[in-house]
Amino acid sequence: MTSQKTKCRFRDLGLTIGTLPTGPLNAITDVAGVRVGHVTRIADAPHVLRTGVTAIQPLNVPYWQESVFAGFHSFNGFGEVTGSHWIAETGVLTSPICMSSAFSIGVLRDTLLAHPKQNGIDDRWHQPMAGETFDGVLNDGWEGPITRADVTAALDGASGGRVAEGSIGGGTGMMTFEFKSGIGTSSRVAATPCGSFTVGALVQSNFGNRSELTVDGVPVGRHIGYEVVDSPQRRDQGSIVIVLATDAPLLPPQCARLARRGGIGLGRVGGFGSNRSGDFIVAFSTGNRVPFNDVAIAEGLRMLPNEAMNPLFRAASEAVEEAIVNSMTMSDSMTGVDGTTVHALPTDKLVEVMQRYGRGPESTS
Repeated sequence: MTSQKTKCRFRDLGLTIGTLPTGPLNAITDVAGVRVGHVTRIADAPHVLRTGVTAIQPLNVPYWQESVFAGFHSFNGFGEVTGSHWIAETGVLTSPICMSSAFSIGVLRDTLLAHPKQNGIDDRWHQPMAGETFDGVLNDGWEGPITRADVTAALDGASGGRVAEGSIGGGTGMMTFEFKSGIGTSSRVAATPCGSFTVGALVQSNFGNRSELTVDGVPVGRHIGYEVVDSPQRRDQGSIVIVLATDAPLLPPQCARLARRGGIGLGRVGGFGSNRSGDFIVAFSTGNRVPFNDVAIAEGLRMLPNEAMNPLFRAASEAVEEAIVNSMTMSDSMTGVDGTTVHALPTDKLVEVMQRYGRGPESTS
């Protein structure tokens, strides 16, 4: 049995998560300069494809001109994110961030490496950052990985403004808490003693057991059982790639601290880092821009005091939680390889459960 589904963002249901205000778009692109691009590949012949690629450009200039400080955190390491060792070593993100299927991470890495040369830049060596989650429940990835042209199109098509969510780009074939999911995003504005800053999150979400799903403290998954919405795979394992962006002027160790707080948002929604889950978080700051220069000293760097970071930590947690929920509420049911169907999270049932616990405009408490 399935229930009614109307695809929309979580807040469009009259529901909220946390206490901090969102940015104007409630998206990672609320951080000025951040751009997102998607390419989606859906086909039924000659092979069943439910896949794609999502690209995040950290700045509004080519990445071979300027870099940003960043930090990386592996909440649980059953997966792959290329370029993460370089961030741990230097604290500098030297490429866009691309996300796709586990079947396609090599294509992501190779395309990112070659991309500057394709644009006439011969002397810009960098460490490509590519992350993956497994979409094999719906996608015949053995037969149809994405191509270099797909990755290039996502990179070149990245833009600011509203971000498409749900079953799109790298999130096309994903499932979360046994509901259809994909890409989700959210943002928060954090007021600190040094001024207000934005923290934005974007996730490619693909993890979780139904019973663990929790939204703003409400045990939603316990109330939407298999008799309401069936599941093709009852599981604990899975993966998620979380990207956090902020315009707060952070140095690399502070970016790493912010990345770790993304794991709080993952835990709040019901993720616990199962043994076979690849849960990875990268956080970057646009508050310091590092020109590509092998010889000159970078000057004029700024740093938010550590004592002022608590609002950013809360913002990261709230934004990640809501981004994960948006990845589900913005996804429709999908049928893929071998006729497997992953059903959408029924938003009517979600609202009903949230109201039962006193959430929403028409709650009973």
